[in-house]
Amino acid sequence: MGDRILVTGANGFVGDALCRRLQESGLLVRGTVRDPGKLPPGGPSAFNGFERVVLHDRSTESETKQALQGVRAIVHLAARVHVMADHAADPLREFRLVNTNWTERLARAAVSQGVRRFVYMSSIKVNGEQSFVPFTEQDPANPRDPYGVSKWEAEQVLAQVSSQTGMETVVVRSPLVYGPGVGGNFLQLLKILRRGVPLPFACVQNRRSLIYRGNLVDALVCCVRDIRAAGQTYLLSDGEDLSTPDLIRRLGKALGAPVRLWPLPLWALRWIAQVAGKQAVIDRLLGSLTVNSSKIRRELDWHPPFPVDQGLAETAAWYCGQSPR
Repeated sequence: MGDRILVTGANGFVGDALCRRLQESGLLVRGTVRDPGKLPPGGPSAFNGFERVVLHDRSTESETKQALQGVRAIVHLAARVHVMADHAADPLREFRLVNTNWTERLARAAVSQGVRRFVYMSSIKVNGEQSFVPFTEQDPANPRDPYGVSKWEAEQVLAQVSSQTGMETVVVRSPLVYGPGVGGNFLQLLKILRRGVPLPFACVQNRRSLIYRGNLVDALVCCVRDIRAAGQTYLLSDGEDLSTPDLIRRLGKALGAPVRLWPLPLWALRWIAQVAGKQAVIDRLLGSLTVNSSKIRRELDWHPPFPVDQGLAETAAWYCGQSPR
């Protein structure tokens, strides 16, 4: 039986940090990348202390099995990610091809190669888009977009593979992940705050769960190593929910930038967003989405090692280093 940990999406925002953390924990790591150009000169050799190989949704069965040789556990991070504006003719089909179908092929190939545990990085979007009370693992799935549907279907596929073969599966659902290297709307917010742009969100009274990348990585390592995680689904968060104004103020403080919040009625914000075609963006800024992460804390004795302010400070420090005034 092998003792390597295979991490798909190893060059991604979470994958790179996870590979380094697994290596620091004394585990052998093999990371997969989609683009052969991401391999070091000379091919799939050691890179930053861990091995990298090419593996993706279009890899052949033999290529997949070769990548899985000597692997004890998989952390499957690679996915077709959610985007605010998807221009695919059939988005659900495209998400299913990568997030659902490839996950099943990878899991079944893993079984054939003797892999014992499959940790799957899912999304809180499986639960839904908004929550008036924190989501828990017991809540029924309610995905509202093609990405969420594909992730939920992948979870169901993995449960089926596990029941048929005995391979241990662990599902992790997370809200928005932030940290050094973050992109998307969080990066845009950093840019706006650094410039001192006034923002019309003083009236917003929502609550949203987030998770710092360092906390997510720590939880994933726990799910790889702890025997008690087998067969479980866990919802993760930093454990401190923030309103949009609170996030802005604390990020501004971390950036050393002035925060200028002014009140605009919520109906006006929604009207402006609708006219501008930014309804999805404003829904996230105004709506609430919180998760209850007590199950993983209780069952695996896991606690986020980084408090929110430290996570925000490290994210701000990274951004300032990348974008000097």
